[in-house]
Amino acid sequence: MLSRTADSLYWMGRYTERAGNLARGMQVALRMAGLGESLGDTGDEWRSLLVATGAEPGFLAEHSEVTPEAVIRWLAVDPKNPSSIANCVEAARSNGRAVRTALTVDMWEALNDTWREMRLLAATATDADRLPAFLDWVRARTLLFNGAAADTMLRDDGWRFVHLGVMLERADNTARLLDAKHTALDGPESEGAVAYAQWQALLRSVSALRSYQWVYHTRLQPRLVADLLILRPELPRSLLACHRRVEQVLDRISESSGGRRGECHRLASEAHARLRDARIEDILAGGLHDFLTRMIDRNLDLGREIADFYLHA
Repeated sequence: MLSRTADSLYWMGRYTERAGNLARGMQVALRMAGLGESLGDTGDEWRSLLVATGAEPGFLAEHSEVTPEAVIRWLAVDPKNPSSIANCVEAARSNGRAVRTALTVDMWEALNDTWREMRLLAATATDADRLPAFLDWVRARTLLFNGAAADTMLRDDGWRFVHLGVMLERADNTARLLDAKHTALDGPESEGAVAYAQWQALLRSVSALRSYQWVYHTRLQPRLVADLLILRPELPRSLLACHRRVEQVLDRISESSGGRRGECHRLASEAHARLRDARIEDILAGGLHDFLTRMIDRNLDLGREIADFYLHA
C-alpha cells in the first residue's frame, strides 16, 4: 500500500475517534458542572477537560480566562482549534476524500453526511439548549462510521490502518481521561460524594458504568475503576485492550508487507506486555499519575514511529 494512502486512512480513523471522544468528555463535564454546586465541589471541570484533551496550551494562547462558554466553543466548533470537533470532522472527511476509492460506500456516506450536517449545525451547536443534542449526535455519527468500517470494509491493509488509527487514539484518550481524574482514584480527594461522582463520570465518559457492575458486582471503588480502565481486556476502551489491538494490527501489516518490522513494532509489543503483566496494586503503589504519564508519552512515541516507518516512507 502506498504510504500516502495509509496515511490518509490512519488519520481518518484517528480524527473520527477524536471527535467522538471529545463529545464524550464534554457530556461528562456538563454533567459534573451541573452536579458541582450541590456536591460542594470547587473543582473546575472545564479546565480539567482542557488538560485531558491536550487543548489547554492552545486555549490559553487565545483566551485570558477559562470559562465554560469559551471552553465549550473551543472544543466544539472553534476554527482556531485544530482538534475541535468541527475541525476533526473536516479533517476526517478530507482524508477520506483523498482515498475515496479505498472506502466502502457506507463509510464514505457516513463521513460525508456527517461533514454536511456539521456545517449546518455548527452555528448553533454550542447554544445551551442545543449542546446536549449536538454531543449525542457526534457520538452517534462516530459509532455509525466505526460500524460501517467494521461491517463493510475488506480486512486488508486499508482496514488495518483505519483500525490502527482508531485504537491508538482511543488508548491515548483513555490514558488522558484517567490522568485528569487520577486524584479521585489514588489521591487525597478519593473519598466522599464528590469522588464518587467523579468515578461515575469517568466511567460514563467511556460508556463503562454498566460494564463495571457486570464485571465486579459491587459499589464503585477507585481501585476497581482504575483496574477496569487500565487492565481489563474485556473492556474495548481499556488501555490493555487498545494496545493489544495495536500490536496485533501492526503484526498483520508486517506479515502482509513481507515481514518488515521497525521500532514501532517493538514499542507496541513492549506497551502491550507491560499492561498484560501489570497488577493494579503495583500501579497504584508506584503512583497512578506517573504510570499514566509514561503511557501517554509511549503513545506519542509509538505514533511517531508508526508515521516514520509506514506513513512517511
